[in-house]
Amino acid sequence: MKKEKKPMLTVDGIIIEKEKILLIKRATQPYLNHWALPGGFVELNETLEVAVVREVNEETCLRTKTNRLIGAYSDPKRDPRGHTVSIVYFMKTTAGSKPKKTDEAKEIEYFDFDKIPEKIAFDHRKIINDAKKYLKSRNLL
Repeated sequence: MKKEKKPMLTVDGIIIEKEKILLIKRATQPYLNHWALPGGFVELNETLEVAVVREVNEETCLRTKTNRLIGAYSDPKRDPRGHTVSIVYFMKTTAGSKPKKTDEAKEIEYFDFDKIPEKIAFDHRKIINDAKKYLKSRNLL
């Protein structure tokens, strides 16, 4: 019997500081040297909330907690490795937590929403635009 392929589950975190969004410059393929939201694959027996906290920490060294679910992104073509579904959260950093480069992130930077770099990985530009709309609708930007 042929094994049925299924979408892979991922998570991404949106961190806002002083009306700027945190992005990482990817140190791995796909999208090497493109900017992205921190995130990655959910592991077996892991909740989405635990996964996004772990992934954000692995890529930025930030200690965070989930704040609010922003949405789910499921375009089958969003990731060249195969069909992924990403669940995206707004995140809060804990006091004293500072971002640091890692093996997965060559650079980490906060960007104004109006100055997002051209080279953005996956469908993260859409996610960033959705986050911006949400924040503006609540007068948070």
